[in-house]
Amino acid sequence: MTLDGYDRDVSAISFSPDGSLLAGGSRDRTIKLWDIKTGECLKILEGHDGSITALAFGLDGEILISGSQDKTVCFWNVQTGEYLGYIRGHSHGVSAVVCSRDGYRFVTGSGDQTVRLWDMRGN
Repeated sequence: MTLDGYDRDVSAISFSPDGSLLAGGSRDRTIKLWDIKTGECLKILEGHDGSITALAFGLDGEILISGSQDKTVCFWNVQTGEYLGYIRGHSHGVSAVVCSRDGYRFVTGSGDQTVRLWDMRGN
């Protein structure tokens, strides 16, 4: 199966925790959510001002976290595609995002040579 439809190269990919969805981010500044069984593009998420460089699903699969060359980390509702907000904390583009097993924390890496630990509970 080939999933296509991007205008530029794909720079980040992530499976949902249950394996039913694939998120693919591109240098065209879009994130596409794909149904793995059918190959159908279910949603196109737009909101970053730079290339998408990192993607991670939350542990429950309801939230998608994206990192970008625009130095932001955005949050998306996977079911609706709704943009939920963003955080900014790096002085260079975000190059990596990983969620913790507890589902509340995640880490980001950046070209600013730092790793930042974030807590979604606000702690």
